[in-house]
Amino acid sequence: MDITSQAEFAADPSSVYSMLTTKEYLIKVCEATRATNHDVTVDGSTTVTSRALPAPEMAARFTGPTLTVVEQTVWGDAAADGSRVGALKLTVSGQPVTMNGTMSIKPHGAGTVLALEAELKVAIPLLGKKMEQAAAPAITSGFRTHQSVGSTWLADQR
Repeated sequence: MDITSQAEFAADPSSVYSMLTTKEYLIKVCEATRATNHDVTVDGSTTVTSRALPAPEMAARFTGPTLTVVEQTVWGDAAADGSRVGALKLTVSGQPVTMNGTMSIKPHGAGTVLALEAELKVAIPLLGKKMEQAAAPAITSGFRTHQSVGSTWLADQR
């Protein structure tokens, strides 16, 4: 299932990239998604977050009440206009769920757009598509958390 979403920020691409690769910012995103437990690592242009989240109702009977979602982004170099593309990989520990795609940072007017384009796969015969449809809103909601947390973060950095 294709997943797309975007967030807009009133800051230049360099500032948005700096935010997205700052451990303290990523911790705030984990906390805002109501993770019951989280771990964040940043190694240069690679970020990894691991979050324990309540399982969606449809999945909970198969997975238990909590899922551990691990998200890794490996950012590429900046283009002349400051834009960047990051390879995104999301997995759910112990579950046949993966999401692969990109996050991109691009100048947009006086600010920057952060865009998500990915493919979500739940490899469970007969139920996979239904579970993808059930998981998609949680994924896009989690991504949109960047909008609210990021806008506050950037305003505080001025």
